[in-house]
Amino acid sequence: MTEDISPVRSTGIGSWPGTDMADAIKVSFEECPELPYLPELPARGSDAQMVGRAAAFLAGLAVDLSPAGWRLSDGVSRDHRLATATLRSDLDLLEELAQGYAGPVTISIAGPWTLAASLDRPRGDRVLADPGARRDLGQSLAEGTASLINELRRRLADLQFRVQLDEPSLPGVLAGSIANASGFFRYRAIDVAEVGATLRHVVAAVSAAGATAVVHSCAAELPISLLHNGGVAGIYLDLDQVRAADWDEIAACLENGVEIGFGAAPTDRAVTGDDIARRVLGHVRDLGLEPAVSGRMVITPACGLASLSRDRAVSTLRTVRKAAAIVTEELAD
Repeated sequence: MTEDISPVRSTGIGSWPGTDMADAIKVSFEECPELPYLPELPARGSDAQMVGRAAAFLAGLAVDLSPAGWRLSDGVSRDHRLATATLRSDLDLLEELAQGYAGPVTISIAGPWTLAASLDRPRGDRVLADPGARRDLGQSLAEGTASLINELRRRLADLQFRVQLDEPSLPGVLAGSIANASGFFRYRAIDVAEVGATLRHVVAAVSAAGATAVVHSCAAELPISLLHNGGVAGIYLDLDQVRAADWDEIAACLENGVEIGFGAAPTDRAVTGDDIARRVLGHVRDLGLEPAVSGRMVITPACGLASLSRDRAVSTLRTVRKAAAIVTEELAD
């Protein structure tokens, strides 16, 4: 090894198979020791899925679960209370199982624009269709997330909290390609300035609470420069969805201190750590990046692992961890 560089890290993204949260947290800390995370277990039901978890973070807004999905409501419903109880139970387990650990932990929730594209208003249509509802939802998510992070920092003073905003719908929001429930029409594209302002508001609230905000999306056409300018500390993406034109923006992020999560392990087929490392190194070398950016690089699965068996999911985390070690070695030589 000819150069002393920061290690490339690895972690998981969001969802995990099964219904045993205690086991999922233990796996996260064992297989992602440098960057563990609180998984989502969607097999437990709607209250434990991405939108249900985010609903539990909202401040001053209530939701309920209709046959069509989650929607804003006039009062706190049984479904909302269940989502809140599920989140609280998960955080209690995190507190119990993280004893003795000091370092970063990531908690993922739906970002404001994916939430706006997923939640209905009380009388139909998505929140996305209503400027006032969009504003209220973004403010509620920012306030509720900051409040919860403040509470967690009091309970777990040795942890450095990271909030991962999952935004699979963000490109569709900007492109005007989000369909309504019937699929007969699509919601109007939201102006870039409004999208950016809402993201900055949520990121600022997370930062003010003493946490770090990163954005993850496995969708194509992710607006990397918009996220970079929005103040996020990291951008996590699926390498299969990265366009050739995106790489200059990715390089600029790395050079300017923004963490990039390379979603390099596909979830639909098995690959080796060597395969993943070669793929990541090829991009880094093509861009002519200095080895010093290694500490801002994280290797991950392309997306959540809920569709896999537990053994396959564990194997995937081990594979990306091996790939991170290989990339670190290669950059240092």
